[in-house]
Order: sequence, then structure tokens, then C-alpha cells
Amino acid sequence: MLELTTRHFRYFARLLTKRTLLYTEMVTTGAILHNKPEKFLEYNKEEHPVALQLGGNSPKDLAECAKIGEDFGYDEINLNCGCPSERVQSGSFGVCLMREANLVAECVAAMQNAVKIPVSVKTRIGIDRDDSWDFFLNFVETVAETGCKHWIIHARKAMLKGLSPKENRAVPPLNYETVFKLKQIHPDFKISLNGGIRDLNQAKNILQKTDSVMIGSAAYRTPWILANADCEIFGENAEIKDKSEILEKYIPYAETQLKKGVPPTIITKHLMGLFHGMPDAKKHRVALISRIKL
Repeated sequence: MLELTTRHFRYFARLLTKRTLLYTEMVTTGAILHNKPEKFLEYNKEEHPVALQLGGNSPKDLAECAKIGEDFGYDEINLNCGCPSERVQSGSFGVCLMREANLVAECVAAMQNAVKIPVSVKTRIGIDRDDSWDFFLNFVETVAETGCKHWIIHARKAMLKGLSPKENRAVPPLNYETVFKLKQIHPDFKISLNGGIRDLNQAKNILQKTDSVMIGSAAYRTPWILANADCEIFGENAEIKDKSEILEKYIPYAETQLKKGVPPTIITKHLMGLFHGMPDAKKHRVALISRIKL
């Protein structure tokens, strides 16, 4: 999620859960190749396991960026074929690639040939009027001929006209059955369902029919749901953490980032959801921001 799942949020998330796989924001190939890569690929070693999500439509550029990501130490490379923003529409990548199955297959094959780490694809179940089962299945199976078997599927179609990216995460109806059907037809695929997952109970129900789940917006708005993930999802005997303990662990990181010149608002904004539903939540937020500014 652009400007949300930054390295600062990922460090914070890792204080809540050690086992979940974290994904970066989508980083375009142009941003990496035309700038110093570390500007966009820098991360904290504590984030592992962490996947680099790439945006682009050139097999050559994606392969080069995948290799750079591997050299930086990322654990997985993910190709975004699901983002519907105006920026990706103008560049003909993101969810626009669902109409270019053969090109996506070329991109994935090039990325796989460039790296030894896993390559996955994040997509939707359709785009505009191209939302039939046959369209979706053809896209997946065409790309899967490369050997790519790991799919993260947002169980909504994207509507490129009339909806903002935020609305595209909520307005098109969810269709989990399409994702479940894909897993039934291709049990050898590793299928992760994304979209509309609000808590771990819902995630556990979905995991009866898929291999994994991706929690996006809910994990950002209400990050405390991640605190029990290691216990409830991965079966580890992990203690439920206290919110104050998490914040105390984050303070030294925040102070280090301040010394590097990172603005306080950039460091603290990702913590605001931790106070969701708490009495006097605003007071806690103000106190936290004041402390980190000090």
C-alpha cells in the first residue's frame, strides 16, 4: 500500500509479529533504475521475512530490479498486477497487466531467471468488464506456465474509471468463491487471499480453503490484530504483548531515525492505529508524538 507499508511501519509491525511475511510498498522499476536503489529499497534487518513488490511492464527492467532486490537481501520478489491507480494506468502496469497475460508471463519468466529467491504475482479477479471466470483463469494459467505457483489474489475486480484507488479497495464486491475455486482446480498453487479480511478469526476461516491470507488495510488501521498472529495462526506459544511494551521498543528506533533526519510525522503516523478503540485515544496519540519529538 503506497506510502503506508513503509519501512517504518514494517519495523513497527515486526514488533507485533515475528512470523508473518511483510510486503513493501509497490516500487516501480523506473524509480529503482533511475535513482540510487537504496533510496527505495533500504529496509531494517529486523523486517525479515520481507518481500519486495515491484511495478513495471518490461521483462528486462523487472529482471534487473528483481536481481537488485535479491542482492539487497529481500526474501521474495512480487510483481504487482493489481494496483488500479491513475499512475499505473498511465504507465500501463499494475492491474492493467491483467489484459496482457502473455506479457506478464514474459516478465515473470525473466524475473525467475534472474533470481534464486521466490517470485510471486499479486493480482485481482478481473478488470472492468473483463471479470468472467474464464478471463481470470486464462490470465493465471498463462502466467503459471512459467512455473510461478504463488499467487496473492485480491478477491475484487478493479474498476479503472469512476473509482479512486481507495474506493477500489471497498466498492467492487468481494468474491471469495472465485479464489477458492482456483485453489480447488490447482491445488498445487500456493494461494493467498486478500481483500476484506478484518481480523484473525476471519483469516482462520479462510485458511481452511487457501494456503495463506494477506491482511492489508485492516493491519494498518488496527495493527494490534497482528499481536496474536504468531500464536493463533502459526501455533507458537507467544505472549500477548502489552501496547506500552511495543511503544517502548519502538522509541529507540524512532530516535535513531530522527537523528538521520526523518521527520517526526513520518515516523509516528504509522503508530496511530495502535490506539484504535482505546479511551482517550487522541490523548495517547498526542503524548506519543510529543515524546518522539523530544
